[in-house]
Amino acid sequence: MNDADRERQSAARAIRVDLQLIADMIEPRTRVLDVGCGDGALLEYLTNFKQVDGRGIELSTAGVNACISRGLSVIQGDADTDLKDYPDGAFDYVILGNTLQAMLAPHEVLGHMMRIGRRAIVSFPNFAFWRVRLYFLFGGRMPISGLMPHHWYDTPNIHLCSIKDFVALCGQMGFRVERGLSLDSTRRARPIGAGFLTANLLGEQAVFLLTK
Repeated sequence: MNDADRERQSAARAIRVDLQLIADMIEPRTRVLDVGCGDGALLEYLTNFKQVDGRGIELSTAGVNACISRGLSVIQGDADTDLKDYPDGAFDYVILGNTLQAMLAPHEVLGHMMRIGRRAIVSFPNFAFWRVRLYFLFGGRMPISGLMPHHWYDTPNIHLCSIKDFVALCGQMGFRVERGLSLDSTRRARPIGAGFLTANLLGEQAVFLLTK
């Protein structure tokens, strides 16, 4: 293994499993917009190891500052209101990582993503995960987990959904699921089949690659 391969593997280990799955769906040297890019970890990986022409939009000042410190091209903005200003077909991929549930109008955000990109990649926590169901069944309260760490009264997650819900929305909007993966509680990724039953029960998080 040469030095470049070692550096690539080290960087891959440095990002979360779900971010690595998103990165693996993106072709090198493409145009990428990362919506809600956070501290820029994924965008930095894509820029350095996929040689993408990467851009980002992030709501929090702390996130924007972290991205700028990494040398990334990121602006401060709100996906709920600002995506409408992007031109049609401006990007090859538009990413929304673990942020869909915090959008005021998720279907409108998804529509803009598919308008301005040839493909969209969306990840989100699955509210039909078996531990969530048991939390409700035996605890009778809104669940708290690593992916959903907030209490019901202070959470930014206002439109939680299941894998089945998301696939149904894509069908209603005329978008095709090119690839779908679910991550279980051990962070193991499995393909999402046509029936969705197993993924909807065992998947703690989902990652989808969409096309028109």
